[in-house]
Amino acid sequence: MVILQPEIDERQVAPNLDKFLKVITNDGGTIENVDIWGRRRLAYEIQKKNEGIYAVVNFTATSETTQELDRQLKLSESIMRTKVLRAEEAIAQVAAEKARSEAKAARKAAAPAKAAKA
Repeated sequence: MVILQPEIDERQVAPNLDKFLKVITNDGGTIENVDIWGRRRLAYEIQKKNEGIYAVVNFTATSETTQELDRQLKLSESIMRTKVLRAEEAIAQVAAEKARSEAKAARKAAAPAKAAKA
């Protein structure tokens, strides 16, 4: 995931990302999907900004290529934040979050039942 500066025109996001994604293709990796979410409000202020342009990129590459991509993204002034996850880690995080939210929903459902008995 990449968060870009909000001042960038949204039409320029894909060309900006393509410059960095050439690192992957040049080293023999593949890019499966580039999903540009657009301008979103940040959970907390980053570099005194409340918004950023989110983009999620799914790719397959070696760990060295991934490290080089992350290094180049961090050097760019147009990139506010990056987060690189292995597919297994991302799937595990989604599953853990789902289990946590289901447990919370179950506790919420049980609470009114206890209150009715009392």
